[in-house]
Amino acid sequence: MAEAVKSDRKLLIESVLAEPVLARLATTNPETLQPHVVPVWFMWDGDSVWISSFVSTHKIRELKHNPRGAVLIESKHEGGKLTAVLLEGAVELVTEPRPLVSEIANRIYIRYLGLEGVKEREPQSWLKDPENLLIKLTPERIISW
Repeated sequence: MAEAVKSDRKLLIESVLAEPVLARLATTNPETLQPHVVPVWFMWDGDSVWISSFVSTHKIRELKHNPRGAVLIESKHEGGKLTAVLLEGAVELVTEPRPLVSEIANRIYIRYLGLEGVKEREPQSWLKDPENLLIKLTPERIISW
């Protein structure tokens, strides 16, 4: 019975992470220790959450000082019931190889904009921008409810 519950919980988590909903990324200001939370587009690959960003953003400056973060993804399921997954762990800022950065960023943009939407001037300019990088959070802890 416990294995069935674990399996059901894992399926629920995977279904939430497969939805193209906004996630919230939490970082910490290194000087004030104030949490900073921003909405982001993401992609889950089964092991890690990937987020496309730019070098000059507030969240990247904070992650350079403290490479730990949390990502919260919420979804409404059956009967409007709120389901959420919280992923916490170390963050890696991926800038190379450039083809990998571009490929994963493109996959993230397709999730939210579709195959036609990704062909627009923006996000095409984002994909070519040398400031474009990836945030990779491999969770050490996953909490769901």
